[in-house]
Amino acid sequence: MPETHFHPKFADHHPEQDGYQYEMEIYNRGLDFERPPLTFQADKWEELACSRLSSEAKGYVYGSAGTRETTNKNRAAFKKWSIVPRRLVKTDNFPDLSTTILGEKLQFPIAMAPVGVLKIFNPSGEIAATKAAAKEAVPYIFSSAAAATIEDVAEANGQDGQRWYQLYWPSREHDDITISLLNRAKKAGYSMLFVTLDTYILGWRPSDMDNGYNPFMRSDRIGVESGLTDPVFRKQFKVRHGVEVEEKMDTAAPEWMRTIFPGMSKGWEDIKFLQEHWDGPIILKGIQTVGDARKAVEAGVQGIVVSNHGGRQQDGGNSSLGMLPHIKDAVGDKLSIFFDSGVGSGADIAKAMALGADCVLIGRPYVYGLALGGEHGVAHVLKSLVGELELTLHLSGIPSVDKKDLNRSVLVREDDLFNTVKGVEIH
Repeated sequence: MPETHFHPKFADHHPEQDGYQYEMEIYNRGLDFERPPLTFQADKWEELACSRLSSEAKGYVYGSAGTRETTNKNRAAFKKWSIVPRRLVKTDNFPDLSTTILGEKLQFPIAMAPVGVLKIFNPSGEIAATKAAAKEAVPYIFSSAAAATIEDVAEANGQDGQRWYQLYWPSREHDDITISLLNRAKKAGYSMLFVTLDTYILGWRPSDMDNGYNPFMRSDRIGVESGLTDPVFRKQFKVRHGVEVEEKMDTAAPEWMRTIFPGMSKGWEDIKFLQEHWDGPIILKGIQTVGDARKAVEAGVQGIVVSNHGGRQQDGGNSSLGMLPHIKDAVGDKLSIFFDSGVGSGADIAKAMALGADCVLIGRPYVYGLALGGEHGVAHVLKSLVGELELTLHLSGIPSVDKKDLNRSVLVREDDLFNTVKGVEIH
């Protein structure tokens, strides 16, 4: 194979050239008529992955709430904004994709969203995903609904991996279990706490119901591993039933499901409890209104995720991207703003950041990569998204992901191009 001319990833590494390096690696291999095992067409990942998955696994990842209206709005919202390229912006390097959020340095402005039950897409599940995250220098957010333990995922992520913990918040009668989960996460090196607010009960998901499939009710441990390995839950289960969870799995799994999806929501006053038991940044996931964003500021948390759970929880809702600039205008720099829901490409990442996101979470795309190629598939998706982001910025005359360079001034509403009054110039 012809020599590939780029700096090795962990020696004399230039992260601002990662995307270009990956692209040139592929082209160099092509000189020997080698073809990549996985497509670079991001809009094909979903179709290809779904063709390989069981009906239950496909229904779970592809499925959405109701008629998919919210999901479809999420995707359509990105097409309403366009990146306007500027010319003769003198450059001497590729765009700087590094950023800092809540005191942590990120090589790229993305993280892997918390996605549970990954073993239904690939037997290596969360272990493969977190290993790929560490290798590609992307933070991994562990899901409370994981098919692997808090500790095993941390070990696989490695000493140098960045990992954050997502909590499906048990009801207040189970505060002792919540404390146990937080203590385990902290001990295992998870540095931020993401608290999901929109999933105190599972949404109306027709594709799952058509398959009669709820992964949290089954005795195969998928989706309930955090609970079945928790010492407080295990102790309480033995007191109630007189046996260990392994001896009564058909009871233990649904009991844990009811613990983390209690059916009723907490109130803003309950945030104080988490602040008393977590000494790192707390990020509230699922914010979709300006009012709730302002309440998050008042509650004293450090960040929010502007997210509608990828359209998986409530149908008939607004697009997440549509709300992002309104929330950014309302809270400014008082909170760190993470974003997810509908992200499918590097250009999407750029648009979300221009509209106010400090960090963009990648969800379904990496799951599709996992289904298509395990750890290598996840790494391929991450490198592809970073590569496209890098070259999108480079070809648009945007030198970095810093807000002074990547902000609303680089975007235009596509409709405005056709509705502009004659003689008014688009800058």
